[in-house]
Amino acid sequence: MHPAHVREFRMQFTSTPRGARLARHLVAQRLCEWGYPYDSPPNETLALITAELSANAVRHGRVRGRDFRVRLIGSGVRGGETLRVEVADTRTEGVLPAVGEIPEAPRLDGESGRGLYLVAQLADRWGSVAREGAPGKDVWAELRVERPSFT
Repeated sequence: MHPAHVREFRMQFTSTPRGARLARHLVAQRLCEWGYPYDSPPNETLALITAELSANAVRHGRVRGRDFRVRLIGSGVRGGETLRVEVADTRTEGVLPAVGEIPEAPRLDGESGRGLYLVAQLADRWGSVAREGAPGKDVWAELRVERPSFT
């Protein structure tokens, strides 16, 4: 059996719209460095998922004076890879759907409520867990992809 190939990127961002945009851009850049060009489906999909989860962390998970964290992990064996993005915030209130649960479809005339629905539709798996050793939660999403042959 071949050992798993693992790579990781993590960074903290200010809990502002600018921080959320920067998180999306840096995840897209790192994926490009890992062999998934900006216009590739894995990059576009994970950049969108990162944007939605980061926007939720800023809008719903913000605690004054505290940042949110993004972690991107690529792991796999034999040409297949799982790309996972995790967004951690420090707000403990609120209940998120269980792993694999698809949120209710948003109203067409609604002004919000599309973020987690979109994540559930785009990701192969997604969910949330309470943070260990700190207040808050990690919301994560995974894509299973074919690893580029030159990485």
